[in-house]
Amino acid sequence: MEKDSTVDRSLVRELADILNDTDLTEIEVEQGELRIRVSRKKEFVAAPTYAHMPAPLPAPMAPAPQAAVPAAPAASSGPEVGSVPSPMVGTVYLASAPGAKPFVEIGQSVSEGETLLIIEAMKTMNQIPAPRSGTIKRICVDNGQPVEYGEALVVIG
Repeated sequence: MEKDSTVDRSLVRELADILNDTDLTEIEVEQGELRIRVSRKKEFVAAPTYAHMPAPLPAPMAPAPQAAVPAAPAASSGPEVGSVPSPMVGTVYLASAPGAKPFVEIGQSVSEGETLLIIEAMKTMNQIPAPRSGTIKRICVDNGQPVEYGEALVVIG
């Protein structure tokens, strides 16, 4: 018995049309001994992705001072000088364990790189180091408080 070695070109074109119409990359048809597989390379063009950092929250606006009341200091247009912003979203812990001594206290001197607090993000404990040496003027967050990116954690003077 002799094999028919001719290929039905119209069948191949039909399969190619099916690829185009359905956005498939490969199709295979088998009829008895005849097996036809049509495939194509799909061009993949990666669209550039951009990650945007959220803008820091604006400071609350102070009410306009009235003539009878002494003028209050002007509200700052940015974060407090010396503040250490949160580098991530998470939950703040001021000590290494419940009941343990806090990493820092108001009035304490810190060295650059010294741990100020921990932020838990996605079940990972991230130590937040002091970006510079100085004295802790204010702790802006409470233990167990959720924080946002850019939110002031402590103020180092």
